[in-house]
Formats: sequence, C-alpha cells, structure tokens
Amino acid sequence: MNRKKIALVSATRAEWYLLWNLAKELEKDEEIELLLLVTGAHLSEGFGNTYQEIEKDFNITRKIPILEDNDDRLSLAKSLAVAVSGFAESFDELEPDAVVILGDRYEMLGVASAALMMHIPIIHLCGGELTLGAMDDSIRHSISKMASLHFVSTKAYKKRLMQLGEEKKRIFNVGSLAGENVKKLKLLSKKELENKLGLSLKSFLLITYHSETLNLQNTKKEVQILLDFLDTLKDITLIFTKANADENGLLINQTLENYCLKNTYKAKLFDNLGALKYLSALKHAKAVVGNSSSGICESGFFKTPCINIGDRQKGRLRGSNIIDCEMKDLKKAFKRLESEEFKEKMKRFKNPFESKKSPSIFIKDVIKNTNLATILQKDFVDRK
Repeated sequence: MNRKKIALVSATRAEWYLLWNLAKELEKDEEIELLLLVTGAHLSEGFGNTYQEIEKDFNITRKIPILEDNDDRLSLAKSLAVAVSGFAESFDELEPDAVVILGDRYEMLGVASAALMMHIPIIHLCGGELTLGAMDDSIRHSISKMASLHFVSTKAYKKRLMQLGEEKKRIFNVGSLAGENVKKLKLLSKKELENKLGLSLKSFLLITYHSETLNLQNTKKEVQILLDFLDTLKDITLIFTKANADENGLLINQTLENYCLKNTYKAKLFDNLGALKYLSALKHAKAVVGNSSSGICESGFFKTPCINIGDRQKGRLRGSNIIDCEMKDLKKAFKRLESEEFKEKMKRFKNPFESKKSPSIFIKDVIKNTNLATILQKDFVDRK
C-alpha cells in the first residue's frame, strides 16, 4: 500500500500547540506517512529551542533553519528567501503529496511559495481571518489563494474565503483547533501551576505583547507604557511570554527581560510555557493582556477576560470577554474589567469559537479521502 506522504510544517510555539493533535492523528493513521518539518523560532536558542518539546512526542523529519541574527526588515526578508530555498530542497528530496500550513506567519509564506513552485498541493488551516494591524493579514490571504484545501474555524471565515473566489467545496468549517486542546488536556490546578512556574498566583495576569508589524515606530515607547502601567497595579503577579520572531520582537523581549530581572518577586518571562501550562494559566488568570491571537480566540473557552491592546488583532471575530483599548487607555480598560456591568455581561457570555467537532480527526479524514493528485487546478468563483 502506498501511503500518502503529508508534510506538516511548524515554526513557532503558538502554532505547534494548535497542530499537536492533528500531527498525532496523521502519525497514527496507517494510510499516511507524516513528514514533520520544523523551522523558524523552534530552532532558536533565544526562543527556547522549542523543537526539543516537539521531540518528546514526535520524530522530526527535517529541521530547516532560516532565521537571521537580527529581526530588522532586511533580516526578515532574507529569512523568507532562505525559507523558500530550504523548503524547496526538502520538498524535492521528500516528495510529499501535500503540505499542511497553519495561519499567517511570514515563514509560512516561504513554505507556501516553495510548495507552489514545486507543484505540491497546500492544505491551509485558519484562513479567512483578519488581523488588520499586522502584515500577517496579507500573508494569510496570499497563502489562501495558493492553497488547494481550506479548514477554517467559523462560518464567517468560510464566507470570507468564498469572497476571495475560493470554491465552496474546498472549504471546511471545522471549529477551533484550540478548543480541541482545551477539551483533551487535563489542566493543572492553580496550586499545581504555582509549583510548575515557581510563582505565587493568588491573582495574576497572563501577558503577551507582539509588535504591530504595520506600525513599528513606537514599539519601544508602547512597551514601556505597558510596563509603567503594570507597575501601578497592587498585589498581582505578572506572567509574560515572549514576543514572536517578528520585526522588533527582539527589542520587546529584551525590554521584558530587563523588567522581570528587576522585579523577580512579581514578574517572570517565559520563552515557552507549552500547551498544558499555557492553557492552565489562561484558565486561572485574572485576565489576559496584550495583543496575542490566543487572547482573542482562546480566552473565551475559560470565560477569562482579555484586554486587547491596539490594532494587531483588529478584524478578528471576538466574544464579549474582550476589552479593546489603545495603550494610552489601559487605566480605563482595567476599570471596565472591575465594573459590575462587565461582570454581569460575563455571566451571560457565549464563546463564538465553541464547536462540537473534533477538528483534527475531520481534517485527517478529508486529507485521506481526497485525491491529492487532482486538486492543484482551481476555479475562481465570481460572486455578486
């Protein structure tokens, strides 16, 4: 029996945490050969060498380093070029029948470009979303147009891909990949989490702040405003996770590192919490703060409030647990967090990302039952 060779690509901790269940489903299916390709921040010491976490559960087929030493625009453009070259060579040697890509990061644009030129079908997860404050928005839609199959998390995102001219029969609404993690993992109690993290967690904030890649000139100033505000909060622990390997990401991480070194009694910066500790922290946190997609898409599974700062996640579907604000309005946002009106609203909260489906099994079954050799040529569907 000729098994289908499916290449699954991951470049960051956040992405891998969403892909883990799908990787496991593909690995255990006798009709599929999983090719696990790891790149980007996973292979960086500065981001915690997170490939080592992957190797606890899986055999990595190929490690493809692409990151430059810096994170300025030229370095990121060079990393993209290295990604195209490195993945083209790997695809030539491994000969996958399809490549699975999640999301919208620049590393995945390199992967998709290589696959497109090598005539390998692309299977895209989490398309159709919007993040108007980041270049990721353009990257996501570009990958969608290169892709042959789409798996999205809501009806609204399916409709948006149809607006892009994609054929309805190629788009599958499977619900939230994060929700699958929430249902399957046995999360830590607050006490267990305290022991794991080495911090008092009587009351704590979970904070992730990334650069706004379409508005970079004020990054340093904005991070300092955030830290200065957090200093005004009393009797609260601060758990920071590092920014992505984006432009100005190193600047953010160095600033956070310096802050946490000066405030060891109340603040700690983590390269990578991993799925279990991160979701447990998300469950027990007083609030999620920053501009991470997980704040928008995953906090709702625990009815945890999220203070979302700036435009990076502008355009995403969001629940009523999200408090949107500009950096200068953090005081107002925290005041709303404590208001009786907001607390009453949270009692009636409904999570827009809730789904009864098991996305990973569904995705695997579609891949297994699709003739991948015939899906490269697509029609563009004009819609009024």
